[in-house]
Amino acid sequence: MANTHHPQTVLGRLAAGADRAARVTHTEHVPPRPGRHADWPARIRAEVVECVRLTGIDRLWEHQAQVASLALDGTSTVVSTGTASGKSLAYLIPTLSALVEGAEAPNGRGATALYLAPTKALAADQRRKAAALATPLGDAVRAAVHDGDTGPEEREWARLYANYLLTNPDMLHRGILPQHSRWSSFLRALRYVVVDECHTYRGVFGSHVAQVLRRLRRLCARYGADPVFLLASATSADPAEAAGRLTGLPVTAVTEDASPRGELLFALWEPPLTELSGERGAPVRRTATAETAELLTDLAVQGVRTVAFVRSRRGAELISLIAQDRLAQVDRSLPRRVAAYRGGYLPEERRALERALHSGELLGLAATNALELGVDVAGLDAVLITGYPGTRASLWQQAGRAGRTGEGALAVLVARDDPLDTYLVHHPEAVFSHPVESTVLDPDNPYVLAPHLCAAAAESPLTERDAELFGAEFSDLVAQLEQRRLLRRRGTSWYWTRRERAADLTDIRGSGGSPVQVVESGTGRVLGTVDAGAAHTTVHAGAVHLHQGRTYVVRSLDLDESVALVEESSPPWTTMARDTTSVSVLETEKEIPWGRGRLHFGSVEVTHQVVSYLRRKLVTGEVLGETKLDLPARTLRTRAVWWTVTEDQLDAAAVGPEILPGALHAAEHASIGLLPLFATCDRWDIGGVSVPLHPDTLLPTVFVYDGHPGGAGFAERAFRTARAWLTATREAIASCECDAGCPSCIQSPKCGNGNEPLHKEGALRLLRELLAGAPSPDSTSPQNAGGGRPR
Repeated sequence: MANTHHPQTVLGRLAAGADRAARVTHTEHVPPRPGRHADWPARIRAEVVECVRLTGIDRLWEHQAQVASLALDGTSTVVSTGTASGKSLAYLIPTLSALVEGAEAPNGRGATALYLAPTKALAADQRRKAAALATPLGDAVRAAVHDGDTGPEEREWARLYANYLLTNPDMLHRGILPQHSRWSSFLRALRYVVVDECHTYRGVFGSHVAQVLRRLRRLCARYGADPVFLLASATSADPAEAAGRLTGLPVTAVTEDASPRGELLFALWEPPLTELSGERGAPVRRTATAETAELLTDLAVQGVRTVAFVRSRRGAELISLIAQDRLAQVDRSLPRRVAAYRGGYLPEERRALERALHSGELLGLAATNALELGVDVAGLDAVLITGYPGTRASLWQQAGRAGRTGEGALAVLVARDDPLDTYLVHHPEAVFSHPVESTVLDPDNPYVLAPHLCAAAAESPLTERDAELFGAEFSDLVAQLEQRRLLRRRGTSWYWTRRERAADLTDIRGSGGSPVQVVESGTGRVLGTVDAGAAHTTVHAGAVHLHQGRTYVVRSLDLDESVALVEESSPPWTTMARDTTSVSVLETEKEIPWGRGRLHFGSVEVTHQVVSYLRRKLVTGEVLGETKLDLPARTLRTRAVWWTVTEDQLDAAAVGPEILPGALHAAEHASIGLLPLFATCDRWDIGGVSVPLHPDTLLPTVFVYDGHPGGAGFAERAFRTARAWLTATREAIASCECDAGCPSCIQSPKCGNGNEPLHKEGALRLLRELLAGAPSPDSTSPQNAGGGRPR
């Protein structure tokens, strides 16, 4: 890298001027690290060693050799090392070696291997990588992608001839396992199952994938195969335990990273306050979206190759659009060198963007996390991260996309105006001095397990022997499914008896139904899709929808037909949906005293309804107006943590009836904002309700619940870390410089009540009183207990 692209030089140019310099709240220098080599494992085929050497790699890093040796021994293994540490080669070496060996088998198909990726982009990238590496091996390695973008002829070729199949859990769930008899020769020869980026399989999605893998293991056993699982993960807490819960097998972890690393300069960046006032007169910061677009523009002008990660599809489109407009004012040739990349694009659009990024044709890309996961983007100089991505694992994964060739790189976290981001940019130790989080998933969630038992029964009748594979909930759930006439018992087995496909009972991504097609009303052209669960909030009538830099307005949403009709338009605003929510307690599973108050964990039913949407100015976020909507209410049975306070505690905290609703509401907002520090979740994965007198508890109560049917493990994690979680919540509110509350502390971007009422000082006094009675971390097992469902 030229000196002009040295990370310190690049950051210096970005932060030039007093106003810009004040936005950098902290810089962290991660020094370079030398690598440590190891000898090749003796049992790796010589042909494979030669293939790797032809790419310029003569020796392995220590962790690569360790993974390969364990795999050859038949030990399921997870490699959890840093970004660009060569994890792909670690699992490819034993996999390719097995395929070469199998190709020499006198009869039959020989060995096969299955690769699973969370995104299509990653599977396509790994297909290119494997094919390039294995070219000298000829027909011994026949790699093929089999996913939703694959045409019928390519799918048939993959089924008949491929011995290295690259797909995703969705296709495994819906396409391969239900048709296992057609895949019997592949499954019978299956030696290795590679699960890449396994840290992404968390929450409800991770719980679904855990059951899909159990179904795969069950069918492999039927065909006489017992594959070794090789998992790759970003650095995570206790990867062996997480991988074990995901696969249902004992897994050995390789965690010591022996690869070399270039230096990384990591800056925390806080956008400035504007002169505008938001809800309730609160000060408003410049949006992270506008700030990132400006930084991306500056970097593109300097020729610094950059990816800007954004949390939402809309955000990716907006950043690309704003940057293109700004670049057009500098040089008319530059706008075409910046683009957006997100899910919902048509396959040919995604492939074209990936090629342009690889070739260097694109200087800047505003991307959702589809590019976070392992896609090898060589030559990047910088990464912009628009808002904390929800976990430290994702933060470091995104930061690691730059500098992958071993050169220095710059990463900038641009804070959004919310409690967690504000807390982090002013408490850098929470980012740089804490280990990454544990992966939270709950395979025993009955809402997850039940449809997979139906799918498993459709694949091969269930028996009592399957309880060992599917867990302690097996017998109870099979009995319930039998009562509901979804399963029928004949002798000692249970059968699926319906005409419809059992695999269609559940969407493992948790989107809650068929995707909604976004259709241009004038032409009938399908622009893309939106998850069913997000349709009410993103493509309601009047919503602004962005696609490939073009702006559309939704004219109508037909929920029965799953179609949103849009027209191209350019309003000077974005839209944000508002909803109302109520919670009822179904079952309290655990509770502990907190002084005179109590902390609870259990099952709840949440009723919520999108009732209106706000129109906000594009760059400033200023609210222009609110429009009512008429959409049906939806109910959700899930898991929650909640705390109650008594009248005596209210008196001690000097929180009277006139400020109690605002104090509870403010504490609820701030606690939701801080929970991602303690559980592997995003604030959009969780919800909350606060009530001055709840009908089920008969006390002032604050609920925080998982936003997924049956729960996702986040509320349980909140219950177990409640003291630290609520202490950080109180500290975040107290350290904010505003007078009466703002988006950086107690206001929420998704509040259904327009952030009314809120009382900052009341929340502080209430949390102080609640925490005064909290048990010490060592005095109660829930504070430090590990995973698993409370009984």
